Amino acid sequence: MENKFYLKEFEYYDGESFVKFNIVALYDEKNITLAVSKQGKVTVSKYDLHTDENGLYFEYGIAGQEHIYIEDFEEITEC
Repeated sequence: MENKFYLKEFEYYDGESFVKFNIVALYDEKNITLAVSKQGKVTVSKYDLHTDENGLYFEYGIAGQEHIYIEDFEEITEC
């Protein structure tokens, strides 16, 4: 599973600014490591993965209220 999603990205608007997630590692369906870019700062964070009827996701935001689905990530394209 790791190679299928490596470095794919997803951009999310949290109500204040855009947050960009890049997949660093996805070894199993339990954890994901992401590079998270927000307001010029980059952090590397590990999240637990969950599954529902829409697929595999991690929780983000206040109390994990937002579900970010792995299948929504896209390949990085060069301009």
